[in-house]
Amino acid sequence: MFGDLFEEEYSTVSNNQYGKGKKLKTKALEPPAPREFTNLSGIRNQGGTCYLNSLLQTLHFTPEFREALFSLGPEELGLFEDKDKPDAKVRIIPLQLQRLFAQLLLLDQEAASTTDLTDSFGWTSNEEMRQHDVQELNRILFSALETSLVGTSGHDLINRLYHGTIVNQIVCKECKNVSERQEDFLDLTVAVKNVSGLEDALWNMYVEEEVFDCDNLYHCGTCDRLVKAAKEEKSKPDVNLKDLQSEEEIDHPLIILKAILLEEENNLIPVDQLGQKLLKKIGISWNKKYRKQHGPLRKFLQLHSQIFLLSSDESTVRLLKNSSLQAESDFQRNDQQIFKMLPPESPGLNNSISCPHWFDINDSKVQPIREKDIEQQFQGKESAYMLFYRKSQLQRPPEARANPRYGVPCHLLNEMDAANIELQTKRAECDSANNTFELHLHLGPQYHFFNGALHPVVSQTESVWDLTFDKRKTLGDLRQSIFQLLEFWEGDMILSVAKLVPAGLHIYQSLGGDELTLCETEIADGEDIFVWNGVEVGGVHIQTGIDCEPLLLNVLHLDTSRDGEKCCQVIESPHVFPANAEVGTVLTALAIPAGVIFINSAGCPGGEGWTAIPKEDMRKTFREQGLRNGSSILIQDSHDDNSLLTKEEKWVTSMNEIDWLHVKNLCQLESEEKQVKISATVNTMVFDIRIKAIKELKLMKELADNSCLRPIDRNGKLLCPVPDSYTLKEAELKMGSSLGLCLGKAPSSSQLFLFFAMGSDVQPGTEMEIIVEETISVRDCLKLMLKKSGLQDSFIGDAWHLRKMDWCYEAGEPLCEEDATLKELLICSGDTLLLIEGQLPPLGFLKVPIWWYQLQGPSGHWESHQDQTNCTSSWGRVWRATSSQGASGNEPAQVSLLYLGDIEISEDATLAELKSQAMTLPPFLEFGVPFPAHLRAWTVERKRPGRLLRTDRQPLREYKLGRRIEICLEPLQKGENLGPQDVLLRTQVRIPGERTYTPALDLVWNAAQGGTAGSLRQRVADFYCLPVEKIEIAKYFPEKFEWLPISSWNQQITKRKKKKKQDYLQGAPYYLKDGDTIGVKNLLIDDDDDFSTIRDDTGKEKQKQRALGRRKSQEALHEQSTYILSSAETPARPRAPETSLSIHVGSFR
Repeated sequence: MFGDLFEEEYSTVSNNQYGKGKKLKTKALEPPAPREFTNLSGIRNQGGTCYLNSLLQTLHFTPEFREALFSLGPEELGLFEDKDKPDAKVRIIPLQLQRLFAQLLLLDQEAASTTDLTDSFGWTSNEEMRQHDVQELNRILFSALETSLVGTSGHDLINRLYHGTIVNQIVCKECKNVSERQEDFLDLTVAVKNVSGLEDALWNMYVEEEVFDCDNLYHCGTCDRLVKAAKEEKSKPDVNLKDLQSEEEIDHPLIILKAILLEEENNLIPVDQLGQKLLKKIGISWNKKYRKQHGPLRKFLQLHSQIFLLSSDESTVRLLKNSSLQAESDFQRNDQQIFKMLPPESPGLNNSISCPHWFDINDSKVQPIREKDIEQQFQGKESAYMLFYRKSQLQRPPEARANPRYGVPCHLLNEMDAANIELQTKRAECDSANNTFELHLHLGPQYHFFNGALHPVVSQTESVWDLTFDKRKTLGDLRQSIFQLLEFWEGDMILSVAKLVPAGLHIYQSLGGDELTLCETEIADGEDIFVWNGVEVGGVHIQTGIDCEPLLLNVLHLDTSRDGEKCCQVIESPHVFPANAEVGTVLTALAIPAGVIFINSAGCPGGEGWTAIPKEDMRKTFREQGLRNGSSILIQDSHDDNSLLTKEEKWVTSMNEIDWLHVKNLCQLESEEKQVKISATVNTMVFDIRIKAIKELKLMKELADNSCLRPIDRNGKLLCPVPDSYTLKEAELKMGSSLGLCLGKAPSSSQLFLFFAMGSDVQPGTEMEIIVEETISVRDCLKLMLKKSGLQDSFIGDAWHLRKMDWCYEAGEPLCEEDATLKELLICSGDTLLLIEGQLPPLGFLKVPIWWYQLQGPSGHWESHQDQTNCTSSWGRVWRATSSQGASGNEPAQVSLLYLGDIEISEDATLAELKSQAMTLPPFLEFGVPFPAHLRAWTVERKRPGRLLRTDRQPLREYKLGRRIEICLEPLQKGENLGPQDVLLRTQVRIPGERTYTPALDLVWNAAQGGTAGSLRQRVADFYCLPVEKIEIAKYFPEKFEWLPISSWNQQITKRKKKKKQDYLQGAPYYLKDGDTIGVKNLLIDDDDDFSTIRDDTGKEKQKQRALGRRKSQEALHEQSTYILSSAETPARPRAPETSLSIHVGSFR
């Protein structure tokens, strides 16, 4: 959770109420501060980069994104030291992100710096001081990463993690014809005003129907007339996160090795046999599992000599006696020192370390925050307008838990370890020069005992003295120094450690042992020391120690009217009681002769439930009852009939926490009632709801043993049954939900409830259901599903396989490991499996769909037979995408991809072998391509050609294509041999006076000579036999409908070196790559400066209209938010005007 996104860092002053007037000591050249108690690292603000810090922290705390980035090694991204070499391709942005994430994980400093990262963006100091929109930055950063990772195994990183789809449908009311269009998205914009939550906002904006009627009729292509219709957008907002597969949960090697040795006689075993028994116990060898992190086995045993004893020749190992407790404590210390992921428990947060906390990450500061404080912090503010969601069911591998080193590359681990050692050295030097600390001396004669605690008589200034003292001196030296300061003191002087509690100041323990140093007495910097005679203060005997610590409790009871009668209003008042006092003293303090005392089991007002204290427990102390500062107590007069609690002993507030669920009778049994309304709370058991529904529906009692409740979604689909042992909160059921009472028992804790269907085109509501054991293998599960589908004989020959449906409702990755259990593959209840006909490709093979890349019009390519589109209707489907390639005239060119079929090929096969195998497909014979060398291969990305595959002899494995790769083949008139530095461009000559271009011709440009504009201009001039000084060239950006001229005299000034250099066309701002369109202008016959076409004007006008529509909607939202802010009288903070934001990325292939 992040603080205000647009609030800058300012100098802060400690809020300690003591010593406000003291002069702070300045410390020069101090090393960066270590991490605070949260053990999390912030990010320093460069002046106006708070929005960048928030986005980077979000991506850093997304393990799927962080670890996917870490998986890219130097062999793919390059090395930092090579970034200035002219021929080296160093992907500087991913490398800087890797280093920043490693620092946030492992470097022991309060805040990391983003200077190197913003330098890799090409930002200047002016840009680092400007404020920008975080959503705009998110899109630009994702785009920069996609460009930087082209040609690597992480080329689809952003699309894989954050891609979603919206389906726009228009349904004709007459013929019911459905017109459908899909749109991809990385984020969604929703209006949240006057809605109860995010789900309702998504429903209103993307699911609710829009009706076309009256004057706004829809033209139906099937009816061929204007008709009434309904439009809706079916949103699939779940990001496309792959399910993570984890191995068996394996404990720390210390625990496993100790367990093996404890089973041996005399706790002695040869080291070689120890490695074998480890392999047998966990199913994986030491070298594969632990060597990378812990080193060789013998070295690991030597490092833990307090637990293991190696023989002199290191052939045998023995477990030392009495090492169990010591080893466990050492393991915890090592874990805390190395794996600084789980922050230590903080007082006042929670009593359980395992309980998840929210953290307020505001630039450099990381602080814990309560969930209720989050709502208060962002109430009425506009800063919390961008939210990232992560699927809650994603499971982390066991070895990743509490292990920040998990997934970090070795070179970064070594770099961070060296940096930590350097920081520790600097801090040690600084500590040796700064061995003084501040003590707050509270003088006993200036205090009095009031309301259960000590309070100053006059003011804090006169009662508290601040003392700077050398912590290497002894307690006796401190006592002597205080005697010299307090000349008026008479009698004994006792120094006691005190602490400020909500009730006031309380004394805990007296300091003894004058020969001990202050470090040995564990006195902390800023400690409160109470100076007194050790017996009384102001004539009152003072009880000390933690047992009698004063507790400030919130006591709730019915108010008494002026007539002495009880009214229905509940009042809350604070009271102080010693922790060792009896609970019954509350009644005495409130002058209530007899009553019932309730304590809040949730520990705070407004909690879930209240528990009455029995009479026999009234003599127990407040601490024995588990009460602490801030706890609430409810007092009810035993003679009062107006109970404040329900029968379930839950506190009923004005928020009306009791609500209802709707239960429908789906048992196919006759009943007077079809649906009943069951009252419940979040703590009600599902079993109680089911039994109550059976009674109110007047069904047979036998259903109690053979029925279950199943949630019903908005589309009426029955979801996975809910176990009876769950509460509504555990089952994540919202109040007002609909449940179906169905026949059959709910699956047990060791069973899975699965949906399954045949084929990849699954219609909603057609899925079948099955309950299986979670330990069943994939092969046996497939047999059961085929049997239930009536296809039990179809399993012969492995004619079917299983795939898991992904969150886009499409067939995902196949379940290849047929002998693996569903539990091992992380299959959960409610998942949908698809029965797909056909064998899975063997291990090491790819199933590749092949497409025909069809260029329209003459372009210098292979002339295929006439009317290819018409002849493909019987054997393939066609994808068409508008492109500038091959554009003739001012009409947009159509790049058609015609589906030919699938081939199965080994990953070790070459690209030439893939082409040869593709030529054997029956549809391919119609094109008459003579040889594989007459084909050019492209990957298919977003239904159009993407990356050019240029080396026929290179194995497919080296291209890192992935298992979902699709290939399109383009015909050539003759074979070509493109080198690694060759760039394939589509060139078009501008026709003078017509604002059109000739058909595109392929041009191969060798960028090995630096990739400059002069080199490309010379190549184009030679290709068209024109003088180089008589041509102008420009690159076309089809998404912007713009042409960017490429001139050899274009120069730019670098940020650091104030000298001129030539443009590198494969970098900013051109980013030239294979398949780009280059416009050519002959200055001998055309002196017009314009490169644009009529189609560009039309496209820009459409973009302008769309931008105007978006601006109007944003202005409407801004007016709504302005009204809310003005009504709350929240002062607006002046901001600097926002400017355009960009990240400069090089070209990679």
